[in-house]
Amino acid sequence: MGNAFTEISDGLADAIQHAKGEKTKLVEHKPELIDVKAIREKTGMSQQKFCATFGISIGTLRHWEQGLRTPRGPARVLLKVVQHNPKAIVESIKE
Repeated sequence: MGNAFTEISDGLADAIQHAKGEKTKLVEHKPELIDVKAIREKTGMSQQKFCATFGISIGTLRHWEQGLRTPRGPARVLLKVVQHNPKAIVESIKE
């Protein structure tokens, strides 16, 4: 228990210092922001068409575009692919 306890205790102490704004050895990773509206506009699609094409609810898309929420997980990956090669992704999901 000694080594595990020490590591957990040290980690907790670092987290508390970080939360207080004090300097720590922690490395904070923040994913880059995704401009969902710019990605959608690059495809030339309306909100409705974009949502129908990629299986996203209109409410979710609007929240993303307004900056009220951020895409996570698979949605984030899909948007990154659409951002870099929208034609390929649209072609690959055509029925």
